Parts: sequence; structure tokens; C-alpha cells
Amino acid sequence: MTLHRRRSAEDVKIATPTPPRGAQSAHPTSNSARTALVGTPLLIIGVALAAVNLRPAVTSLASLLEQVRGSVGASHAWASALTALPVVCFGAAGVLAPRLNRRFGIARAVGWALALLTTGLVIRVLDGPAVVLGGTLLACAGIALGNVLLPVVIKQSYPHRLGMVTGIYMGALSGGGAIGAALTPPLNSALGDWRLALGAWALLAVAAVVLWSAAARHADHVAAEAPKPRRSLLRNRLAWTVTIFFGLQALVAYVIMGWLPEMLVEAGVDRATAGLYLGICTLFGVPTGLLFPPLAVRMRSQSALISSLTAVGGLGLVGLLVAPAAAPLAWSLLAGVGMGVFSLAITVLALRTEDPADTAALSAMAQSLGYLIAACGPFLFGLLRGITGDWSASLVLVLAVTAAQTVVGWAAGRPRTV
Repeated sequence: MTLHRRRSAEDVKIATPTPPRGAQSAHPTSNSARTALVGTPLLIIGVALAAVNLRPAVTSLASLLEQVRGSVGASHAWASALTALPVVCFGAAGVLAPRLNRRFGIARAVGWALALLTTGLVIRVLDGPAVVLGGTLLACAGIALGNVLLPVVIKQSYPHRLGMVTGIYMGALSGGGAIGAALTPPLNSALGDWRLALGAWALLAVAAVVLWSAAARHADHVAAEAPKPRRSLLRNRLAWTVTIFFGLQALVAYVIMGWLPEMLVEAGVDRATAGLYLGICTLFGVPTGLLFPPLAVRMRSQSALISSLTAVGGLGLVGLLVAPAAAPLAWSLLAGVGMGVFSLAITVLALRTEDPADTAALSAMAQSLGYLIAACGPFLFGLLRGITGDWSASLVLVLAVTAAQTVVGWAAGRPRTV
């Protein structure tokens, strides 16, 4: 009997989350803030469309990074900071997600996250370097809230279909990243302006806001559930293991999403094709996102699956280091398979917890602190490139992180709960 099946009877009892352990609230929690969303088919579509919007803000910019930098007259250090900014923001803004959930309810919290994302996508194309940074900051704040809150929606509203709905979420997330990378260069060519090409992604975010408003409905009642004794996950070894694993895999993923097109261009690939290769790389997250979460919840341990995907991604990085021009598409594909470990990192957040309250607390810890760990990656990667004049030292650094990810991921995949 799997870990997911052993807990399914308990999940039936859980209609609403209690405040995460170790968290304090200054306000009484309203009924709407405590009840789960009604798990309708329309809500699954709402979750999927929201997830599609959580990556194009990053991958669309990466595909035009050098053009944007040249157009606004910014430095290479600015470009390095811009690639690191989303990950920093994911860490910082993610801390607020559980508080918004407890105070206002998850329906409103996700809706505000999507609205913030839409606003940032519009603002960042209006002016120069500072405005691009500021708009990206707002957009990524919205993404950060969605990153933390949507897995909680899935845990609360679909406890018996956790693997399936997580797979849909992960597939949509990866698909959004892929279309952001692959379609932005053609949009840029068709529209003749990078500002229009990047700003067009706000239309997709508006669609997500509208659909979420229709799909997200809180249940009409609050289950009588005795509050648990509170404890801080900061003192929990497993919580830290999951957090470090999450941070290391995010570091590798955002290095690839932020810098792969530039590496391929320097290897002789034209810019449009380089953007397409990044799209193909991230597109691999769709089948891995659909396949691996349902498989993972049926496995007692996810360690072997995590390590296998990480090793495949490492092969792609070795190819980029040793012979980038020999088979750039193959290296991109291998790296994309490795990035599929993100679907397991999200699944592990639910499998290493007993109920939605713990899922929210672990998700907030892993994503806030984990993304702060990951933020070092894109910045140092670009900085080393500027100092050394090539990508070798940068890729060696990421390969070392990949090796550490293999070890920590094995520990995070073992069948325990916080």
C-alpha cells in the first residue's frame, strides 16, 4: 500500500486547512478563508490556466535577453541581475502566500496573484532598465504567490486525485514555459518590437484571471477540526532536506531558462532557433509533469526517480560544457528531461506532509528559502561568464550543484513526513 493510499482516509476528513504550524495570525480567520475550494472540473481548468502563466514571464524574456539589454542600453551585470531577480522574488514573495490564504481565503489570494502578474507584464515593457526590472519584480511576485498557493489548492480540493491533478498542473506549468520561449522570437519578428512581443503575454494572464474568478468557489461550510499543536518547521530536519532539494533543482532550472539561449547563440545557433530549443527544453516538462507525479504517489520512495532524472539532466550540461556545437538540440533535450525533476519536487511537498496545513507550511518554507538559494545560480552563472570570457567555469559550477542535488534529492524522496 502506498503512502498516498495510506493517507487517503485521513484526507477525506480534511475539508479545511488549519493555520500552518509555527504561524501566528493577528486576525480571526473567516469561514471563507478556512474552507477548501469546491473541486469541480472547471477548477481543474482554472488551475491549469493559472499554471500556464507561471513561466512565460521568465522564458519569454530569456529568449530576447540580449536584444532587450541592447535596446535599453543596460550592462551585462544588469542582465545577470535580471535573470536572478525572478528567483529572488519567488523566495521573498512566497512568504506572504500562507498569510494571504489564512486571512482572505485561497480563492482571492490566487486571484490577486494573477492580477499582480498581469500588472507586472504590462509595466515592464513601458520604459527603460529600471522599469523592466520593476515590472519583472511585480510579475514574479505574482508568480511566487501562485507557486505556493496552487499546490495547496490541489491538496485541499483533490485529495483522492492528487497525482492526476498535480500532473495536469505540472504539464501546464512546463507548457507555459515552453510556449513563452518558443513563440516570443516569432512574435518579436511579426510585431517588430520586443516590447509588444513581451507585453502580449499579459493577454494570457488576463484570461487566467477571468477563468479563475468563475472557477474558484469556497465550500459553504467549515468542518469542525481541532487545531493542532503548533511547531516550527524550521527545526525539522526533513523540512530542511526538502527545502534544500527544492532550492538546488530550482537553481539548475533557472540557470538553464535564463542562459541557455545565450550559450547556444555563442555556439553558433541563430537566436530564433536558440529560443526554439529553450522552448523544446521546457516542453519536456509536459510529459514528465503528466507522467511522474501520478507515478510518484504510487511509489513508496521517490528517491530513485529523482536521482535518475537529475543524472539525465547532468548529461545535457556535460554536453554543453564539452562540445556545445556538436549537438545543441540533444543537449537541450537532455537538460529538459533533467528539469522534469521539478514535478517531483512539487509532488514531494504533498507526500512529505500529512494534511493541507502542513503542505502549505512546507510549501512556503521550501519555495521561499529554496528560491533564495536558487537565486545565486543565474547571477553567479552570468558573472563567471563575464569574468572568464566563456561558459566553462559557469557550467562546472552548475554540474557541482547537480551532483549535490542528486544526494539531497535521494534523501528528500524517502518515505517520511514532517
